[in-house]
Amino acid sequence: MTPGDTNTTVLITGASSGIGAGLAREFSRRGFGVALVARRVAELEALATELRTAGGRASAHGGDVTKDGDVARVIAVLASRGIKPGIVVANAGFGIVGNAQKLTLDDYRRQFATNIEGVLRTFQESIGALREAGGRFVIMGSVTGYVSIAGGSPYAMSKFAVRAFAEALHGDLKNTGMRVTLITPGYVESDIRRTDNRGGVHPDVKDPIPAWLVMPTAQAARIMVRGILRGRREVIVTFHARLIVFFARHFPRLTRYVLVRNVRARPEPKH
Repeated sequence: MTPGDTNTTVLITGASSGIGAGLAREFSRRGFGVALVARRVAELEALATELRTAGGRASAHGGDVTKDGDVARVIAVLASRGIKPGIVVANAGFGIVGNAQKLTLDDYRRQFATNIEGVLRTFQESIGALREAGGRFVIMGSVTGYVSIAGGSPYAMSKFAVRAFAEALHGDLKNTGMRVTLITPGYVESDIRRTDNRGGVHPDVKDPIPAWLVMPTAQAARIMVRGILRGRREVIVTFHARLIVFFARHFPRLTRYVLVRNVRARPEPKH
């Protein structure tokens, strides 16, 4: 698969809204086929219809990355149609918030089940198709994969873990023809800050992050897709994310001091 080969299909998990939906629109705009996977089937169907109406190739597939076999089933359905995805984006995820002393072990398990095990499951269930296509596996990380802030330890732990996984894959996949890209976004317009600790989305909840700091989804998706197609190992999205990653790499003690002193925990969205 060459980066610009629009004959390929892109499989995206967590594609029903936010960054996942934004990536689907951007890949489709560029002429790629997209296979959309998420739990919220109605939203997926609406997005697939939107993309097909605009002349794109899109299919919707209900699936949950926390369940064994759901991604494999989608791969099998595509194969029955003569389609092997050349790019797989492990985007499904959410964020659990709260001070560590107030969270339970089950909170952490629930976080890791989606954000870590979901990425691993997506990788393991799509690696056969990707190997045949000489494709690319894309992991949705976060700037919190570099810095951990008060009230966000479950999410940060999960994103540190998938960043480590991406780093290992560069070597593990060296002679397979496959490649990996890690996406490291800062604040991007999405539902993640409107999602409660059990994964429920509350669309009417106001985003607690100031609007001037949040990058529109479409803009972020353009940057991400451009980096993926150029074969980048990592794509850092938003200026503040690049700044934080720079300081975390080169001035870790100063970064830790500033975060502990100035950053407050984000409240969980309420029903």
